[in-house]
Amino acid sequence: MKTTYPLSIILALSFTILSFGKHNNSNTRENISLNKSYLNNNSDTKVDSEVLTDFFKRYSDLKKYQNEVVSLYKTRSYGPIWFEDDKINEFGKTLYDKLNDTYEEGLIFELPYKYEIDQIFKKGSSDKPSKADSDMLLTSAYIIYMNRVYVGLDAETAKKTGWLLPKKEISYDTLLDSLMTQPTLLEKNDELLFSQYYKLQDALKKYREIEKAGVWKPIVAESPYKDLRPDANTPTIGQVRTRLFILGDLDHDSKSNFYDRELMDGVMKYKLRNGFKPNYILSEDHIKEMNIPLKDKINTLMVNMERCRWISPKILKDKEYIIVNIPSFELVYVKNGKPELTSKVFVGSAVTKTTIFNGNIDKIVFSPYWTVPQSIVDNELKMKMAADPNYLAEKNMEMVNGQVRQKPGPNNSLGLVKFIFPNPEDIYMHDTPAKSLFDFERRTFSHGCINVNKAKELAIAMLKDYPEWTTEKINTAMEGKTETTFKLPNKVPIYITYFTSWVHDSGEVSFYQDVYEKDTELNNFLFPVDGVASN
Repeated sequence: MKTTYPLSIILALSFTILSFGKHNNSNTRENISLNKSYLNNNSDTKVDSEVLTDFFKRYSDLKKYQNEVVSLYKTRSYGPIWFEDDKINEFGKTLYDKLNDTYEEGLIFELPYKYEIDQIFKKGSSDKPSKADSDMLLTSAYIIYMNRVYVGLDAETAKKTGWLLPKKEISYDTLLDSLMTQPTLLEKNDELLFSQYYKLQDALKKYREIEKAGVWKPIVAESPYKDLRPDANTPTIGQVRTRLFILGDLDHDSKSNFYDRELMDGVMKYKLRNGFKPNYILSEDHIKEMNIPLKDKINTLMVNMERCRWISPKILKDKEYIIVNIPSFELVYVKNGKPELTSKVFVGSAVTKTTIFNGNIDKIVFSPYWTVPQSIVDNELKMKMAADPNYLAEKNMEMVNGQVRQKPGPNNSLGLVKFIFPNPEDIYMHDTPAKSLFDFERRTFSHGCINVNKAKELAIAMLKDYPEWTTEKINTAMEGKTETTFKLPNKVPIYITYFTSWVHDSGEVSFYQDVYEKDTELNNFLFPVDGVASN
């Protein structure tokens, strides 16, 4: 339908808006208000393309969302979205509640024209926008909220933090239809968000409650520091005990300064969930980790909620898949919805970082040759070869077509098996003869590939559906003098991720080392102004 606004008002309004600044400038609010007396007399909430164009001239800070907003109205024949019988519908109220509680979503962002949106829901307000404006404001707010909560930072920004897993997309239109009939879908929806998001959200509430209680006190250790072991008796033990009680690793706090059996169990629980070496020794580094400010812990949870927004929930629906998490140095092979195998891994060093991306394992190679990357030949081997003519032979290596390669065998750098998933970075997973490296807490030793502690067990688990690949056949293939390659009829998805906090099905919260300092990078994008977790 044609706009009901007189041309003179539209022209005057356009001139006024062009003459002043943004919405948070008081002059802009006055400009928007110029039309209120006229618009409020018009109870018709129906919009058309001209009304929408005028709206985005007046509410210029929303212009970047214009295409999405117009699309929503177009598919609904330009009828009102948020009004039923001249009143805001149920989903409109739910959306407003969510807009007022973005803190719960681990988000801090400014919603444009929040004052105007508040007036829509404020009883008795004399400053309400027109119903047409109200409808378009809520539609814009819906786009902003859904994009920020369910999509997160744009793909380009994610890429800048080193995240090359493909970002998911949502259909605002299709989603709106579902939410209008069932607003509760906005609460917890595994179709929209990777389920880990909601677990981190629950952990965020818990840690904010600890913060509110004011019970998080720094542990002041004796100097010079000596490793704390069972049977030690020192005030530091009492402080550690209190910290583990607050975190839930101990059921109660006896206040004792004696390192007893109860504390041993709490320390082991704490270490296991945070990826530390499973023993009862508390080093100075462990105390430093316990002393990380609570605000930093909260920030870590929020940062990882953001990462969950970037992952498609559909990965959990795959029949089988592998997730490698770099900060926890761990691989999990999932089949039919259940973890089939968990293994320690070690990954690339700070100089040769393992890339965050996904692929599909299409080949398993037994008794592999290792073609040594030219960079390693140039930087490491050439001098050794020059100093010792027998160096290659002693290392079970040979020169083939100008390239150095290591022959199959138990001392091959790739171990007895490797897993191939084609990718531009030429990264793959493999076994390793350097098993002692898995005993380290910080496992960043490789040139970028993923070294798997239970590589043989993983191969056996992945080949269970192929009867011809018996355990005996796998063992024989691993002991061969030449490569044996099996091309998987069904490719297995693999996701290489970077989560510095993770909540397990048991509800236990893990915090891992930010080995590549990617939390810092992401924090700068999420909180560029005041860095909410700095302390």
